[in-house]
Amino acid sequence: MSRKQLHLNAFLMQNGHHEAAWRHPGTDPRRAGTLQHYVDLARTAERGKLDSLFLADGVALQKNVRYNSHNLFEPLTLLSALAGATEHIGLIATASTTYNEPYHLARKFASLDHLSGGRAGWNIVTSAGQEEARNFNLDKRPDHERRYERATEFIEVAKGLWDSWEDDAPVIDKAGGVYADTELIHPIDHVGRHFQVRGPLNIPRPVQGYPLLVQAGSSETGKEYAARYAEAVFTAQQTFKEGKTFYDDVKGRLAKYSRSPDEIKILPGISPILGRTEAEARDREAELNALITPEYGVRQLSTLLDHDLSTYPLDGPLPDVGTYTEGAQSRFDLVTGLAKRENLTIRQLIERLAGGRGHRVFAGTAVQVADQLEHWFTEGAADGFNIMPPTLPAGLTDFVDLVVPELQRRGLFRREYTSTTLRGHYGLARPANRNRVKEPAA
Repeated sequence: MSRKQLHLNAFLMQNGHHEAAWRHPGTDPRRAGTLQHYVDLARTAERGKLDSLFLADGVALQKNVRYNSHNLFEPLTLLSALAGATEHIGLIATASTTYNEPYHLARKFASLDHLSGGRAGWNIVTSAGQEEARNFNLDKRPDHERRYERATEFIEVAKGLWDSWEDDAPVIDKAGGVYADTELIHPIDHVGRHFQVRGPLNIPRPVQGYPLLVQAGSSETGKEYAARYAEAVFTAQQTFKEGKTFYDDVKGRLAKYSRSPDEIKILPGISPILGRTEAEARDREAELNALITPEYGVRQLSTLLDHDLSTYPLDGPLPDVGTYTEGAQSRFDLVTGLAKRENLTIRQLIERLAGGRGHRVFAGTAVQVADQLEHWFTEGAADGFNIMPPTLPAGLTDFVDLVVPELQRRGLFRREYTSTTLRGHYGLARPANRNRVKEPAA
């Protein structure tokens, strides 16, 4: 068996990642609004020994809700419930540095980490949407650079708060009447451009020290932020060449932050559409694409590109949308590059994006999917993958029952969990406490 093992994360949407999943006969949009739906999915992912599951988030109701299901639960709330329904799988929640405060969020993630026994992860986002800003006392979103500037200070404050309790601070001496050694609890006294936080946190240090830190931005600023802080990166790459370039780029930035390549895991997204034969998989893909609502696709594309496309013909070319956005810059570049490279019409572009919003979609057999994952992994374009089932629950069940055993047969993926924490699953060390006064007890 290969000593190097790939990492697999299940990215769960309500009904699946294909934009027409809610219309598919195999999904139940009403059940997707229940806790049991997510409990079943989490247990399926855990049965497959996956490293983690991940919930995205947004803090505004999108204008296109007319054409797609929308029951986006607040992820930390949902993952707290899933912590009690699972034993091993990591639990990663998206939370924005633009519309939260560090103390509040550091406390929430510390709570999830304790409640789950060390399985919490934080997908750090800076919120690119315009509609979100209007829910938080702003007329428009802050510009790209300012969002990342705030995010940098935010994460430093959060890490300081997690470190504000040393590991040995909870003494819990019943006989002596001492609960905590207050010499090992430290205020952080942070005063910066965006935040003023005294601390300490009102909960002991997380089980993992810090939750696993995840980041998904692939712009130049995003890649630099990832190199400085992230321990796992979710990224959208359409081709092996693009994936390899991104992988080498991010890993190559680590040395300036005194980090080694093993300290960050690159996980490209892939939405696998599985069939017993390649033809069956293609038929399943076509079945999903036939359910696309063009109005929804146009609005999704307009949001991605920060440009209203509703007045342009569906079967005409993508108009000139410029070369820059203050929104999601890496996804803007991916979509405009795809349209130009393949000379796609708006309708064709909508269909190409329907399965994964810019992430790679691959239709094939379990062996063919495993071949793709193995190639990217062994040739240095990925440390693992962000699995995005096209429909739920069937897409996740198929991956766990068909692809995971194939990867296990090839010696590329674990057969049993060997750790109790999310950091352990990813082979990452527990960070030392910057405030440590004395060595923790053995």
